[in-house]
Amino acid sequence: MTSSLTTSTDQDDPIVDVAATCWFLVGSTASGKTEVSLSLAEKIGAEIISLDSMAIYRGLDIGTAKPSRQDQQRIPHHLIDLIDPTVEFNVTEYVKLAHEKVGEIRSRGREVLFTGGTPLYLKSLLRGLLSGPPADWEFRNQIEQELQHVGLDALHARLRQVDPLTATRLHRHDKRRIIRALEYYKFTGQPISHHQTQFEEGMSAEQCRVFVLAWPRAHLHERINSRVERMFADGLVSETRELLARHGSLSRTAMQAVGYREVIEHLNSAYDLRQAIETCKARTRQFARRQETWFRSLSECRWINQQAGETPPQIAERVCAAASANQPE
Repeated sequence: MTSSLTTSTDQDDPIVDVAATCWFLVGSTASGKTEVSLSLAEKIGAEIISLDSMAIYRGLDIGTAKPSRQDQQRIPHHLIDLIDPTVEFNVTEYVKLAHEKVGEIRSRGREVLFTGGTPLYLKSLLRGLLSGPPADWEFRNQIEQELQHVGLDALHARLRQVDPLTATRLHRHDKRRIIRALEYYKFTGQPISHHQTQFEEGMSAEQCRVFVLAWPRAHLHERINSRVERMFADGLVSETRELLARHGSLSRTAMQAVGYREVIEHLNSAYDLRQAIETCKARTRQFARRQETWFRSLSECRWINQQAGETPPQIAERVCAAASANQPE
């Protein structure tokens, strides 16, 4: 099933306007975005637009750490709970809806604050959409089956034959992006690197207000582990069981949400609950590293290194000071 939302979007001035004039507070999983974003929104007079590819799904609450009802009453939030988790959703649809919400918020005389941790959504808002053929799940499933026999090194070598520039840029274990590059070549006959030039050129950090919340690696891992334990204690297994009972299965997009995949594997008797929790912790740490790698690749980003003992209002104040000084933190 695919989303019924329209996928058209304006690729000209509106995107530049969003990049140059909106606020962005991003970071990896468990970096503390929700609390700081509330304080920052109050300071700058903003409404929040979610920058989370999983928060758009109704019912995926605990595993996505959605803002609570109280948080949403404190500051209006947008692009949360849009569709059922059986529906496919993509970045093109997100960007269109995000631009619509920016217009609505500005019509009320409010600032716009994007908050979340989905790097591709951020990059597409800042630089425009990288168009291309839609996902071909038959092709992707075929590649996944081949990987069981040949491994990622062989897949990376195949990409190097048809698109050496992209192969050089991508880590040989970046399975998702390698598959996408091969998919692009199969359906267009052209290397994806030929199409990515504009998408890879960004503004300077001083030209926009994009802030990344960061912690030392060891401390972030502690936060991730605590968050995962809390998710399971709060009823993630029950929530997932209810979703499956109601919908039968989740869409491919929704299944990318870390936490739900591990619970479903547990419910299918792949491993016991403790193993599910530990697997979720490990995959979340891996996901956080990928998020940070994405953010570091974007010239627009400025890093806010958080310190133990700082309160969300204090961190929000530092974000405002960095924006006013127009200097990297």
